Amino acid sequence: MLNIILMGPPGAGKGTHATWIAKDYGIPHISTGDMFREAMSSGSELGNKIKDIVNRGDLVSDELTCALVKERLSKPDCANGYLLDGFPRTIAQAEAFDKMGKEIGRAPNLVLNVSCPDDLLIGRIVTRRVCPNCGASYNIVSLKPKKEGVCDLCGSQLVQRKDDNEESFKIRLANYYKSTAPLLDFYEKKGLLHEFDSSTGLESTKKSIQDFLGRLK
Repeated sequence: MLNIILMGPPGAGKGTHATWIAKDYGIPHISTGDMFREAMSSGSELGNKIKDIVNRGDLVSDELTCALVKERLSKPDCANGYLLDGFPRTIAQAEAFDKMGKEIGRAPNLVLNVSCPDDLLIGRIVTRRVCPNCGASYNIVSLKPKKEGVCDLCGSQLVQRKDDNEESFKIRLANYYKSTAPLLDFYEKKGLLHEFDSSTGLESTKKSIQDFLGRLK
């Protein structure tokens, strides 16, 4: 069973790798961003609580975030594993998730960290284009769509995110490292962390991850 936490800075190709890992291994790709959006539109008690908090402009507490993750991981499609993207983000969340995961039999057993040098990350981000409809990600230099400016999957027009510029990205990257460095140490001490360098390119990194996961079977 693969209970995976996928980590990596923005621009490292995490979303692309999440897609093929989930497909190849038949496990759900659970993005916390998508999870929040689904909860808020579901009309559930938990979803309404989160919606009220977000509408006030407040931050959702670790307690509510963990409750939402617990609710999602308890669903039948996670019985044979999952790939979690975007959670945990802090040591407090990681500790709570560790306890909660054991309670419901869904504790993470692998943490994959996809890393890349900062200069390459910046170059990738400013040339990134995304689909506003299905969320697919492309790069106008290294991962072009079949038709320029059009999503291969759903045919929507691709856009550049407002914060996909060098100045904004450097701030995001600094914040990422500040919050993530302690998490990497936390999972390394547990013997769960496995590092992959994505500077060699998408296909090379994919093969490294495939080889690693293949050895676990």
